[in-house]
Amino acid sequence: MSTLESSTALASWHDGLARNAVLEFVAAVTGTDGSEPVPVPERIAVFDNDGTLWCEQPMPIQLDFILRRLVEMAEADESLRARQPWKAAYERDYHWLGALMAEHYAGDDTNVRVLAGGILAAYAGISVEDFEASAGAFLHSAQHPTLGRGYLECAYAPMVELLAYLEANEFTNYIVSGGGRDFMRPISDEVYGIPRERVIGSTAVLHYTGNESGGTITHAPEPDYLDDGPEKPIRIWSRVGRRPLLAAGNSNGDIPMLQFSQHPDKPFLRLLVLHDDAAREFAYTTGAEQALEQATADRWTVVSVKDDWATVF
Repeated sequence: MSTLESSTALASWHDGLARNAVLEFVAAVTGTDGSEPVPVPERIAVFDNDGTLWCEQPMPIQLDFILRRLVEMAEADESLRARQPWKAAYERDYHWLGALMAEHYAGDDTNVRVLAGGILAAYAGISVEDFEASAGAFLHSAQHPTLGRGYLECAYAPMVELLAYLEANEFTNYIVSGGGRDFMRPISDEVYGIPRERVIGSTAVLHYTGNESGGTITHAPEPDYLDDGPEKPIRIWSRVGRRPLLAAGNSNGDIPMLQFSQHPDKPFLRLLVLHDDAAREFAYTTGAEQALEQATADRWTVVSVKDDWATVF
């Protein structure tokens, strides 16, 4: 695909400011608008995953995966049923889980740490291969609780189309998510066309044990890093060694990543996905209030699900 084909590019996007901003940005980067083209190795684009590339309501997809594991543990060990987060998972106490997220957005991570402790315990000692097999099986079989489609069909068609358009114009795309790196890797190429080595996400500490079969890497019950907020630019630089030209996100945790895409001498674009379509997806701004304020102040491109996408899935 060429930027000269702007009349047919991004067909699942409505004509409007957001689509035009993308087309003009790519034209400037590639030099088809008469600008000096940006060298191909510098054409880096980074995308948050939950709420940016695929659906995150009524709960992030990985949270569903984790809760099922916690239920399994509680069913096997009755003593866990009185402890959080196993208690909430076992009793399907979505109020506790929902309140946890509201507390997080309000700056109180007390129960987030409780949940994180349960998550780390849930996969302690599991090999990276076994974890990936479990995650892949879940993602290929589980259904979204309200949308009536499989989780892998919850990727946003306009964003998948954008990824392909950027790749056709010699961009290198990365996923940069607060979600688990090893949870996304099994399906990143299949769903997004992004190879597993270009997935940046949160992870637990990993341990290696040598053996006659080539050794085993297992999950330890302690966090390595949470790839959210200021950690996102750090992880981008650690992995890529460049500032991105394009960054896309949807929440307050993506603000530093979008800020990091600024260049003094090259075209750059910040995209903020606004979930405002209750009919086709969901309508919410919780957890994105600061990002929306920043978008107005710094003139980021806000992508309205309702107004800018001709189709969602």
